[in-house]
Amino acid sequence: MLEGQVVVVTGGAGLLGASICNGIAREGGIPVVTDVDIDRAEQVAGEIRASGFTAHAVALDITKGTQIDQVIVGVRDRFGRVDAVVNNAYPRGRNFGRPVEDVEYKDFCESLSLHLGGYFLVSQRFAVAFRSQRHGNIVNISSIYGIAAPRFELYEGTSMTMPVEYAAIKAGVVNLTRYFAQYYRRDGLRCNAVAPGGIRDGQSEVFISRYDAMCGNKGLLDATDFVGTVTFLLSDASKYMTGQVLTVDDGWSL
Repeated sequence: MLEGQVVVVTGGAGLLGASICNGIAREGGIPVVTDVDIDRAEQVAGEIRASGFTAHAVALDITKGTQIDQVIVGVRDRFGRVDAVVNNAYPRGRNFGRPVEDVEYKDFCESLSLHLGGYFLVSQRFAVAFRSQRHGNIVNISSIYGIAAPRFELYEGTSMTMPVEYAAIKAGVVNLTRYFAQYYRRDGLRCNAVAPGGIRDGQSEVFISRYDAMCGNKGLLDATDFVGTVTFLLSDASKYMTGQVLTVDDGWSL
């Protein structure tokens, strides 16, 4: 589905990012694994190459515009093109995740600046590059908590919480997606988003049981379960879609 496409993935060394990069490679694309942790990015890219595919790793802090510009130029120099970017990085402030009563204004703003601000900066810089070549694709990773209210009962009696910053960020990602889709819709640029449900990552059995009871057959997703949707949005199979948010959550948000 992605034969020959060069796709930059931010946060490509993380749990979700690595799955996205592997999915791109399996569909014939070339994932550029970008992450603030270059060692881990190199590891992910190396594992993809060991499986017989092409991959490249680059260090990137999504809050640094000059670094984003350097990635775009570097990828074009290396591969002769850049077709898409997946906004997947997950930067957080130092005090991210406190109970809402304890969240200070500066901490709230810091997390929004890093995460939502970083998605904006990546989208802005790549959109300029895409418009100049008259084609390009942005896929943003939002969340079910970007489209639905939190279900706090899931977290009662556990060490987990639903951070207010996360809700604001992921809802912001949804409308950022629509903004860029509308602004650039006549310039050959598409922008869509995926809103995944909860991803299995060592949560407590209490949380898993409660969460799964709100879903259909799967419950918590594995990191690979929404990669097909990302691949679809990157491919020509969705070439007339823009400004859309696709939810993959096994019915949790119904």
